[in-house]
Amino acid sequence: MSTVQMSEGTVSVEICGHNPLFYRQATPSSGEVQLSVLLLHGIRFSSENWLNIATLQTLAAAGYRAVAVDLPGLGQSKAAEAPAPVGHLAPGEFLRQVCEALKMVPAVVISPSLSGMYSLPFLFQHTQLVKAYIPVAPICTDKFQAEQYNTVKVPTLIVYGDQDSQLGEVSLRNLSSLANHKVVVMKGAGHACYLDDPETWHKSILEFLKTLS
Repeated sequence: MSTVQMSEGTVSVEICGHNPLFYRQATPSSGEVQLSVLLLHGIRFSSENWLNIATLQTLAAAGYRAVAVDLPGLGQSKAAEAPAPVGHLAPGEFLRQVCEALKMVPAVVISPSLSGMYSLPFLFQHTQLVKAYIPVAPICTDKFQAEQYNTVKVPTLIVYGDQDSQLGEVSLRNLSSLANHKVVVMKGAGHACYLDDPETWHKSILEFLKTLS
């Protein structure tokens, strides 16, 4: 594992009224990057969670560029306007603008819970910008049909905790229609399974990322 460089910054995108979105970034000190990984978060969380459980640092130490964004209206992005809800083009366009502003195209997108309202439209509207998808019991999976999921060939790692009896099972049922997916069930873990067992979480995502190179 190599040493890492940590930084913080803001990025502004048109769809959020050019108000700043806060992000944290970790990169390998060597400067050599294999892939870019964008980390989103749930409604009660922010990019700080990925710092606290060392997901940012772990990814960078393994040779990846990891960027965790505070979503509009949350964390340190409270001034940023949230785009329109699912069903419109805005949520997918939001992530496109974020990825392009951060020069993360194509990106591996890690998307827990609430962030599914952004990542799923992005996955369907801008498939070519998604290197891989790691949904963690995201919301809004029922907004799309099995036929739609089946057309997406992006490598996907579906992760959920076996104690998450609501979103875990619902999201698995819908996301299983994705054409190119694997599943990791985290034993004894709840909805925010990555917080309950960071070690298993990191092992699972690193093993998956290795298959992409």
